[in-house]
Amino acid sequence: MALWLQPWQGVDTPRPIAAAESVWTEEMTWMEVRDAVKAGQTTIVIGTGGIEQNGPYVAGGKHNYVLELVLPYVARALGNALVAPVVRFVPEGRIEPAEGHMRYAGTVSVEESTFVALLRDLCRSYRAHGFRQIVLVGDSGGNQKGMERVAAELNALWKGRGARVHYLKEFYTQDPWSHEFLTRKGIVQREASTGSTAAAHTRDGIHDDIYYEAQLAALDPRLIRAEQRRQAGRMSLHGVKLEPLEKLRQLGRELAEYRAGIVKAAYERSLKWAAR
Repeated sequence: MALWLQPWQGVDTPRPIAAAESVWTEEMTWMEVRDAVKAGQTTIVIGTGGIEQNGPYVAGGKHNYVLELVLPYVARALGNALVAPVVRFVPEGRIEPAEGHMRYAGTVSVEESTFVALLRDLCRSYRAHGFRQIVLVGDSGGNQKGMERVAAELNALWKGRGARVHYLKEFYTQDPWSHEFLTRKGIVQREASTGSTAAAHTRDGIHDDIYYEAQLAALDPRLIRAEQRRQAGRMSLHGVKLEPLEKLRQLGRELAEYRAGIVKAAYERSLKWAAR
């Protein structure tokens, strides 16, 4: 008999084994998600990343990898949250003729309408499964307008129906690239051509930053090509040394905790505003 003709388990079937420990819904079984929601974990965090050019050293999925590191910190900070799969494909510029990041090999772009439709359906799916607070955060500038639009549309549609979308722009806009945080730790990046130490995500034509490199290194040093750069004598960026590597990785973890704190504060403000 074809699989699709097999009888399905009932949606109330008891879970036969202990639950595994994960905040990522894609790593959980459907029973684990169901039981987590019943136990009060009714907040879901949806992060939007992207695949684009990031200079000669850093993997194109930079924004996605940052979210893979940071979002578990966010879930723990919020206390009762789970994390949705990262939205890995976002608007990165016109596809044909290519513009923006799309001029560089490996970049993947989607139309704004595609991004909005996908994000809307993700939110609707989690609401259908019992999640009541849906948190949207984005690690790239081109994602912000679409997330804001989806939040506004769904909040208007769901008004008085027990669910809300919280678009938290602060994840991207508050202390951008954690410049103030890094400065307080004595980490100052400098543009060689101008001498500027101002906050920026690109210097001397390189779309790369210690903020991102530290977080990617915390996840996997191969994502910043640590070994190849060591062999080439390029283990520094914008005047900042990247070694010892474990110190850089620890910085990445501290940055993740810092950004999670920003999200927590923004989420609490959003909840208070919604309750008015």
